[in-house]
Amino acid sequence: MIMHYSVNTIPVGVLGASGYAGREICALVARHPRFSLAFATANEQRGQRVRIGGREITFAAPDDVSLADAAVVFSALPHGASLPWVERSAAAGARVVDLSSDLRPGHGGVASDELVAVPYGMPELGASTRAAIRAASIVANPGCYPTSILLALAPLQAAGLIPAGATIVANAASGVSGAGNSPKRELLFAEVADDYRAYGVGNTHRHLHEMRATLKTMGGDADLVFTPHLLPVARGILATITLPLVEPLDDPVGFFRHAYAGEPFVEIADEQPTLREVIHRNVVRVSAVMLGGTRQPTLLVTSAIDNLVKGAAGQAVQNANLMCGIDECAGLPA
Repeated sequence: MIMHYSVNTIPVGVLGASGYAGREICALVARHPRFSLAFATANEQRGQRVRIGGREITFAAPDDVSLADAAVVFSALPHGASLPWVERSAAAGARVVDLSSDLRPGHGGVASDELVAVPYGMPELGASTRAAIRAASIVANPGCYPTSILLALAPLQAAGLIPAGATIVANAASGVSGAGNSPKRELLFAEVADDYRAYGVGNTHRHLHEMRATLKTMGGDADLVFTPHLLPVARGILATITLPLVEPLDDPVGFFRHAYAGEPFVEIADEQPTLREVIHRNVVRVSAVMLGGTRQPTLLVTSAIDNLVKGAAGQAVQNANLMCGIDECAGLPA
């Protein structure tokens, strides 16, 4: 049952509000025409007052808030710690968007049969996905790297253009905020500035589970080779994806433009997208070109997102808008 609210504002709570994604949600809620912040929790920073989105917020301990005060709860808690709070929030009557990996495809941690059917919150995957989000009481918000890569691959898979047994190579570079705000020596300014490096090499990154499982549900039968890189910037992800096709595309950009026609948060570009074009915006910007000099038809797809907005907080608010039966674009910077 979809909840339609007749009052002017919908109270929302943010669990894990002191992290980068949590703070971004608070900032989006502060500017949202229908949402109002009921509480924001941060266990280690309980009692601290911060200014986010032009408003002063006092962080509370999770155990000190009433989950029933919120009609929508965003859980930006760490992976592995989020699921119990998701269940408690849902039991209190809230609709929940979980930003952790706990309920995403390809991950364990599901505590009950009811949670197996939690939809994957990527509305652009199609009408059935959007309908499932609208009807859901809990939604698993996608990861940042999977958002940038799956939105580049989904139309090709849906059209049957990726051959069975293919190898898809995805290289993606992210700003340092993608690693969270816990103090780490390797993320100090002096360690990151003027440098560029790969990490999670060997095809072992945790987001691979999510991407493989999602592609499989779409009928995919390809190997995905994913290598993340660390950029010396605060935010943003730029992904370049190379894959064979069963047949060449005469107009790759036109193909994507048709596939995503009417999607408010997908921009198809004739030129290669850049991070500067997407930061602080809830959009994915995509371009594609056929490669020359290959023995089989090979496509290069490039996508750019803001890892904290479309890759996390913005997508979470987009899902919450759908769950609450209000305009999907409400309060989101396009």
